[in-house]
Amino acid sequence: MSNTLFVLLDGAEDHPHPLLDGKKPYEAAEMPFLYDKARFRYTTTGRGYTHLFLNEFFTGHPPEMARAAIEAMGVGLLDIKEPGRTAYRLSPAEIDGDMVRWSYHAEEFKDRLIPVVNRNLCILEKYDPKIKYFIGGRAILTMESDYVPELPGPPVDTPVSDIPGELGEFIESIRKEMGGITEYPWGCGKFGRQYPPVEGLDSLFAISNSPTALGICASMGFDFKFIDSVEDRFPAAREQLEKTNVFLHIDEVDEYGHQKDPFKKKEILELTDRLMEKHFSDVDNIIYFVDHGTSCVTGEHILMNVPLWSTIDIGKGSEEIVPLKDIVSMLMKNKR
Repeated sequence: MSNTLFVLLDGAEDHPHPLLDGKKPYEAAEMPFLYDKARFRYTTTGRGYTHLFLNEFFTGHPPEMARAAIEAMGVGLLDIKEPGRTAYRLSPAEIDGDMVRWSYHAEEFKDRLIPVVNRNLCILEKYDPKIKYFIGGRAILTMESDYVPELPGPPVDTPVSDIPGELGEFIESIRKEMGGITEYPWGCGKFGRQYPPVEGLDSLFAISNSPTALGICASMGFDFKFIDSVEDRFPAAREQLEKTNVFLHIDEVDEYGHQKDPFKKKEILELTDRLMEKHFSDVDNIIYFVDHGTSCVTGEHILMNVPLWSTIDIGKGSEEIVPLKDIVSMLMKNKR
């Protein structure tokens, strides 16, 4: 099979953890299939957020549009043909005094939060709001509005910003009903310029539970499918790999890092390895890659160089840093 499987172990880099005998979760994890199959290890430059990494990884260029706009494409709320609406990424957070404290345990209250958000959408009615939810009560909101606030995003807690007008009223109304918890916006913006994929990447099908990964592929004109369950993503990826190159995203690795749970992070990496062996043991071209670190010690992203494992030999040593913008074109040129 000549098609290539790209597997993103989102946020797999980490700090050494005392509960894992001073090892990082991916160092402690038993992943025999990865190490036996993908014999060539390379190093490239990480980025602070997944969308920044993926855009440069697949196109050779940093993105020229806001994260919320990319994600809105991944949930079907923005279209290349009708890109005029403004998108807002909403993340569950608690407003504690003058601080916004991001929540990575929103599964505990999302069933209460989502109905409250839906009730309060009437505050934004004149802007024709449309909303879709994904992991842990997170959401993408689009509106017929030109208001694009510049607001810092997670995972680092941030001072509360003054958000005027109906959007600020919407956030505050949710907060009052939820006793301090709300959906807080960041990464806001409109559709912007997208570059074509790098040389050699003429097709790609994305499978993920994250609109970030799906939106990057949508913005390049490729097809994608949202699949929530990690176990269900693998057979779907196998089916698509018979027809095209596939991008398979394991977002849970990053999520457990934000939750500061090194054992869950280790376990999801081991589950991924077992599922890879079950579904892809006969595949010639496999690329495992990492976009950034997510610390199980601090819960925050780590900007650092990141590993890439592949079945493809590009003639580079593991210590040599391969530029992010070049690495996919080099891999595709040398694939089997």
